[in-house]
Amino acid sequence: MLIGEVARRSGVSARMLRHYEALGLVRPSGRTGSGYREYSGADIRRIFHVESLRSLGLSLREIRRALDEPGCTPSALVGDLIRQTRERLAAETELLTRLRRIDAVDPAGWEDVLRIVALLQALGSPSPGARQHAALLSASSAGPSSSAAPSASAAPSSSAASSASSASPAPPASPASPADEVPVEVPVPVDALVEAVLNETEPNVAGALRWALARSGDGAPALLAEGLDSPAAAVRERAVRALAELPGPEATAQLRRALAHPDAVVRACAALELAARGAPEAVPTLIDMIVEGTQDTDAADALSVPASDPATAERIAARLLDRLAHGAAAPPVRSRLAQALAAVPGPTATRALVGLTHDEHRTVALTATYLLRERTPD
Repeated sequence: MLIGEVARRSGVSARMLRHYEALGLVRPSGRTGSGYREYSGADIRRIFHVESLRSLGLSLREIRRALDEPGCTPSALVGDLIRQTRERLAAETELLTRLRRIDAVDPAGWEDVLRIVALLQALGSPSPGARQHAALLSASSAGPSSSAAPSASAAPSSSAASSASSASPAPPASPASPADEVPVEVPVPVDALVEAVLNETEPNVAGALRWALARSGDGAPALLAEGLDSPAAAVRERAVRALAELPGPEATAQLRRALAHPDAVVRACAALELAARGAPEAVPTLIDMIVEGTQDTDAADALSVPASDPATAERIAARLLDRLAHGAAAPPVRSRLAQALAAVPGPTATRALVGLTHDEHRTVALTATYLLRERTPD
């Protein structure tokens, strides 16, 4: 079969067939009397073998080795191809994410594109100082949250900001970082801030990022909730702490869902913040924390907020009494429950404390006596 016919039937151009011949990859078995290349059936099968291996991403050099060297096993070449493909996909995915983030900002011109790229690069900088500066610029560009302003505790203090460089020394002095060139009006996509929050390990930078996220508007709670499903405990903790600093009903709803999370750290953080927001759903988790001795002082203090409602206070006291009534609680547990009862107003809590003044364990009885003496009359 002549080269033109081979090209038509195989879909490989005549030019590429000549290139294969020059490389010694596919040589026609013969020539016609006029000197034209003539391909045999075996030659055509080899062309299809070459094209099949090219479809897997092998280079022509690798294809020649695969077809001509008996010792060239598929496992090594295929393993390299898998690694290279993964690296290429990771790079393409990163590029796609960056492009989507730029598109979400709806830049008016290329200057805006360059500014947002600079800010995104600063958020991923190896320098904690540069990341913190980018976070603060992000918060400035976002302005106050549309739903509510972040609490004072969410905003990084000036001392915290100034200590970032001392806690984590920055690299030697260099030209201005990309973030230094970014004006405050450049917005940052919420998903970029969430990614930075979930990955940040420096406490001061993390605080600045959470503060910026609390001012970023809608979308953050759902993205942070995805972080609660991370296999890494540190990421789950960062996600719930960031949720706890977000205002608004969507964040509160995600915190309520977190009360059923299998991670005790996530449950505890969610319960403490929900109690601060007056949500009675947090009470069972808080009482579990008190009994288990996990942040029990914080949990007992947190009960006082939902307990400001008299009916809720009576229900909380009844739950605490139920834990005491089992009789299996060790003295340290009874002492912690007594301290929790002291934070709950109402007659049920008072009667429980009176009962504990006669506890068989001296420390428990003395603790209850002291708490009862300090208690504001109902």
